[in-house]
Amino acid sequence: MYDVIIVGAGVSGCAIARELSRYRLDVLVLEKALDVCEGTSKANSGIVHAGYDAKPGTLKAKLNVEGSRRMKALSGELDFPYKQNGSMVLCFEEQGIDTLKELEERGRQNGVPDIRILTGKQARELEPEISDRVAAALYAPSGAIVCPFGLTIALAENAADNGVHFKLGMEVTEICAVQGGYQITAGNEIFTARMVVNAAGVYADRIHNMISREKMKITPRRGEYLLCDKKAGNMVSHTLFQLPTALGKGVLVTPTVHGNLLIGPTAQDIDDKEGTETSREGLAAITERGALSVRELPTRQVITSFAGLRAHGSGDDFCIEEVRDAEGFIDVAGIESPGLSCAPALGEYVARMVIEKLKPEEKTDFISRRKGIVSMALAGEEERQELIRSNPAYGNVICRCEMVTEGEILDAIHRQLGATTTDGIKRRTRAGMGRCQSGFCNPKVVEILARELSIDESEVLKADKGSWYLTKQEGGEAL
Repeated sequence: MYDVIIVGAGVSGCAIARELSRYRLDVLVLEKALDVCEGTSKANSGIVHAGYDAKPGTLKAKLNVEGSRRMKALSGELDFPYKQNGSMVLCFEEQGIDTLKELEERGRQNGVPDIRILTGKQARELEPEISDRVAAALYAPSGAIVCPFGLTIALAENAADNGVHFKLGMEVTEICAVQGGYQITAGNEIFTARMVVNAAGVYADRIHNMISREKMKITPRRGEYLLCDKKAGNMVSHTLFQLPTALGKGVLVTPTVHGNLLIGPTAQDIDDKEGTETSREGLAAITERGALSVRELPTRQVITSFAGLRAHGSGDDFCIEEVRDAEGFIDVAGIESPGLSCAPALGEYVARMVIEKLKPEEKTDFISRRKGIVSMALAGEEERQELIRSNPAYGNVICRCEMVTEGEILDAIHRQLGATTTDGIKRRTRAGMGRCQSGFCNPKVVEILARELSIDESEVLKADKGSWYLTKQEGGEAL
């Protein structure tokens, strides 16, 4: 019997796993996908919100401000991309300034540091490319950007380094109470645990409803995005939000930690928990609303579009609590924006709930640091030459757009919780994330994965089960 089973290996589940790995506990993470960070955590804005949006006194507000405060130090410990670039909420009409003031006051109550309102002229001095229509802006210098999959993978790897077990490709199909805990059926295997943490994202309601008479509903809220080439990455330096207008809530325009420009998202409630397709209407809305923020939206530099799903609960706050009719079963549900920002604080918050019940001993040998995959594109000349001398694969460029080498891909495959799919390689190394969107490098990545995993190329997957690139004729080669 495990001490704790966590259902879901997104940023919340991995943050909780990492915090629990500080203690002498036997922890298992079950994830239905073939990799960590395959759901909401991989497709979002990558924003570390300052914390002025959530209502004072809510769990969202508390965890947002504390998570934002901790993110920079965590990025140093776990070696993932993070940049404190500051954020602005743009107001396009004079009558909207009162709403900015309300947000400013909310931010002060929540403990957001150095928040203040700028005139339109002051805002343009900081961001020369913003629209002439901007009348004022709420400025939060503590706002930041982060690599969402870099953060999630780092948390997972460090948790695994500290003894947490991960079982991927294991969809939970049944949960029942047994003496001393819970029995979980996943992937035709049975596991038992003293406690269960439900961090299943848009599927958190299904997991909850397997064990509780008080039913929950999570609505997938789809957000579509446009991603621009790095040529447009320096158009703005801050994350630009919009105060709601007659056209709707508005979209953000922001640089990414990797040098691209991101525009979006839309917000559409849907029924399909796997509905991550984009639409002509959604992308048109992004273009129209994004153009309010900056002088000339660089739509000719768009290299891809994508959509992610947010786990929208029935209330205005996160649902993080022990289920009333299931002792030892903790819901971590409805973790929509600013869930990514909250992750460092959320992990500790939930871990404390577990610790109070199980009262385990704290480890004296906890490994607090993790080293990410080296980037040959960012490394200095001396470091590059040393890596190539140690392994010539670091001199073999596979992805020309992002300058990713075979050595980096090999590291991604063979490190803790290594990549087994091309999307797994992409999120760990950025191979395939450049201008050509894997048009040139993908065949070589497939070849390397097949070789290193000792499988046929026809067995290499893009992401989940059934997502093959190649088929194999009977008695013939992969096509």
